Amino acid sequence: MSVTEPLLLIAFNRPDLFERLIERLRETKPEKIYVAVDGPRPDHPEDATKVARTRELISTIDWTEDVQVLAQGSNLGCGQGVSTALSWFFGQEERGIVLEDDILPQPTFFGFCTELLDRYVDDERVLAISGCNFVPVEFQSHPELPYRFSRVPHIWGWATWRRSWELHSLDMSDWRHRMSLRQLWEVSGRSLQGMLFWRSIFDLLARSQIDTWDMQYTFEGMVRGMSTATSNVNLVDNIGFGAEATHTEIRPSYLRTSENIEIPLAAVPVEVDELADGWSRAHVFQATAGGMVGQGFRYLKRKLQLTLN
Repeated sequence: MSVTEPLLLIAFNRPDLFERLIERLRETKPEKIYVAVDGPRPDHPEDATKVARTRELISTIDWTEDVQVLAQGSNLGCGQGVSTALSWFFGQEERGIVLEDDILPQPTFFGFCTELLDRYVDDERVLAISGCNFVPVEFQSHPELPYRFSRVPHIWGWATWRRSWELHSLDMSDWRHRMSLRQLWEVSGRSLQGMLFWRSIFDLLARSQIDTWDMQYTFEGMVRGMSTATSNVNLVDNIGFGAEATHTEIRPSYLRTSENIEIPLAAVPVEVDELADGWSRAHVFQATAGGMVGQGFRYLKRKLQLTLN
């Protein structure tokens, strides 16, 4: 069965991964596809060939004629590049599904997204839909249900509406004026380590010291009390771990094998699963004392590498 939901593919300089994604999509044949490809980095001469090859692969999407392309002439980077692609996409579509070049979805991922996009289209408590699950069943409050709600929109295979994406801004300079300490405490699951983690992340974003876009989107949901409908089973595989990845060089031990989900989906109350969010806070974001020390060392190491280069 073909996929009718508009789909945005975000790619850059990994043609081998993009080719695998296209072949996976051939199984479900999405009817309306947008492709955004960032430009080569001027200080990485190998990028020109890789980006050109990635763009050539777009022509292999031959099961539909409804393909639109946004090809950047220069490199915008992870933050500006992805947010520009998403704004381009949602500037033309009221809602849609988003896949980056290293995410391989299971066939029922699309039905999962479409059903929940329909269900919560007018519910402003819901920020997004995520098909990515890291949390073991024993740390889910209701593993018998098809999905749960989380304060964090995991963006390895996700979907949302224009009304949600329009909340996004890369500028975090005023975040401390917009979110009180009490609210930060609440959205951190009343965890001191979680509170310190998010404060440090938001401060780094305010100083433009992290080149990303998703943490700003997370903030906009948190400050408005919104949450993301998140699958209780993992519906996607991330194949992008390695030296060429921007943020995922090492494959985490908590990754779960993808599987399909039964459609239609039972309805779930819009309430954050604090147990699952607590597990993610400790294991995915490493918002623990030891984890934060490790993150600090990794941050300093990256800053030193950038200085030396």
